[in-house]
Amino acid sequence: MMNENVVNLLKTSMWDLATCANGEPNVVPVAFKDITGDGKLVVGDVFLETTLNNIKANNGKIAISVYDPQNLEGYQIKGSAEYVSEGAVVDTFKAMVEKMFNGAATAKGALIITPEKVIVTTPGADNKKVL
Repeated sequence: MMNENVVNLLKTSMWDLATCANGEPNVVPVAFKDITGDGKLVVGDVFLETTLNNIKANNGKIAISVYDPQNLEGYQIKGSAEYVSEGAVVDTFKAMVEKMFNGAATAKGALIITPEKVIVTTPGADNKKVL
């Protein structure tokens, strides 16, 4: 599902997280993110209040958009998210955020996203192809 191109782009680019609840869509860029060895996507919770509320309201459904603005390669990843407030992944994000913001902010937890579908958004013949 997530081939080498998708993984490389996820590792090197910003992500946009999209959620929806009660007919109101929400999208936010995230910088504190990673991919686990087993292919899950993790996002540090620094300012994700609306995103978290939407995830609670819609059974964890989430979409991620990632793209390279130079060559327009892009992917949409749809999946399910769960929230954790402790553990190694949260500790890692806390350290990253506190370092970047010189202690003025911290990560409160993390989203662990299980990808269910990867869709090509790159313009061209493979656009909308499900990997």
